[in-house]
Amino acid sequence: MCLILGIETSCDETGIAVYDANRGLLSNEIYSQAKLHANYGGVVPELAARDHMSKVVPLIQRSLSQAKLRLADIDGIAYTAGPGLIAALMVGASVGRSLAYALQIPAIPVHHMEGHLLSPMLQCNKEIPFPCVALLVSGGHTQLILASSIGIYKILGESLDDAAGETFDKIAKLLKLGYPGGMALSKLAQHGVSNSYVFPRPLINRSNFDFSFSGLKTFVVNVIKNSDAEEQTYANIARVFEDTMVDILVTKCRRALEFTKLKNLIVAGGVSANETLRKQLKEMVFLMGSQLFCARPEFCTDNGAMIAYVGLLRFKIGLFSDLEILVRPRWSMEYISL
Repeated sequence: MCLILGIETSCDETGIAVYDANRGLLSNEIYSQAKLHANYGGVVPELAARDHMSKVVPLIQRSLSQAKLRLADIDGIAYTAGPGLIAALMVGASVGRSLAYALQIPAIPVHHMEGHLLSPMLQCNKEIPFPCVALLVSGGHTQLILASSIGIYKILGESLDDAAGETFDKIAKLLKLGYPGGMALSKLAQHGVSNSYVFPRPLINRSNFDFSFSGLKTFVVNVIKNSDAEEQTYANIARVFEDTMVDILVTKCRRALEFTKLKNLIVAGGVSANETLRKQLKEMVFLMGSQLFCARPEFCTDNGAMIAYVGLLRFKIGLFSDLEILVRPRWSMEYISL
């Protein structure tokens, strides 16, 4: 038996989980700060860190209770070391490192985006055939990754400005859907009419794998401001905006698979829960004779389960940290140490 406690505090979700090498996921507790930040239209770093401080220990206690374990039963503690908000990261790192020291067990720093990339494997320890292409698409990141194996990654392309999830939330806010509004925008889009507008698709015809969403965002903002603000009009804008975003992401994924000549595609991160995106990616990989791997919706957003799982993989090969509490707000996946 090997039990890993995972701690996720990179942004505005406090996630605590316990993962067992033999039995799989034993508990997965998540506290979202969405309501706290809703009035500000985005995450306030100082408020996020303070809320993590008040929630992380009670969630650890609850997660252990759910798993019917004591803290003394844990064999290692994995925590998100980056990328993310530095103050928020420091909360999880400090608690994780301190508990590990007190218990005299290993502490394991984990890359947040590697957690997302490997999250499809949380489904009954489902194996992903490597090498493969991964689309990591969330509120803070939009990247296409060539994953040669676990721990060996090359960035094929990424957003040059706004992340896809960030763009969804900004448009949703202007459509008066609140924050975070990605899911609400998708729900509204179901009532919209496709092709009601023509929105730009930046970089879609470029041969590279980079993304750019700021120009699209500005264009849609102007359309919203000049609209009649009727409910159906907003639904039409939501429909065309979502279709445009999905088309950009799917096109870049297809191009990456063709370039690498690989047959396996991972899609992970908060935006990967979008039903329209999943549907079109499934159709695309089917036509290409490829295979799609997605995390279950509950594992798409930030969570402790993915951190505990990656921590287990690193625990098995002896990748622990020393006593230093070090976080990396900016941390490329190409520099993850094995």
